[in-house]
Amino acid sequence: MERRTLWIVLALNIGLAVAFFATGAFGDSSALIANGLDNLSDSFVYAISLFALSRSDKWKRGAANVSGGLLILFAAGILYDAWRRYIGGSDPLGTIMIAMALFAAAINAVCVWLLAKLKNPDVNIRAANTFSYNDFAANLGIVLAGGLVAWLGTNWPDLVVGVIVAGIAAWGGIDILRDAHGEHHKAVHTGK
Repeated sequence: MERRTLWIVLALNIGLAVAFFATGAFGDSSALIANGLDNLSDSFVYAISLFALSRSDKWKRGAANVSGGLLILFAAGILYDAWRRYIGGSDPLGTIMIAMALFAAAINAVCVWLLAKLKNPDVNIRAANTFSYNDFAANLGIVLAGGLVAWLGTNWPDLVVGVIVAGIAAWGGIDILRDAHGEHHKAVHTGK
């Protein structure tokens, strides 16, 4: 059940990453590109989680540490893109932002639902849940930013949401690292 769910969530996230990159490039949106990077990092993590499923608890903790680190690394990439667009300027399309974010929110809601059905989730499944919740929150931020971009005719709401998505990603990475660290200490005390 876990393996099948992770494969479905992985496929959905790869599709979302491609869609975010395409609409972000077309709509000149930092927030959409940021979510594309976030979904790409999520995909890497889901792949690592799939690999770790049949491994020992030590492997699972290691995979979670890699996942958390990747998320923090991708957050740095998102910040760079927002800075680049701030310096170089951008002209995001609010309607494209809103449409893509609503589509992605629906897909992320499906991912949250699928992952919530799993019983006794390990550290990697909990990481996957963190990613899906973070993505859902970021999508709502993009809807708001897209509305402000369309209404005000300026790029700053797009840039702000790009930076917020980076913050959400970094916080999620830190949370996953903490969870893996807690699992390590639990294993040391139980001898696993």
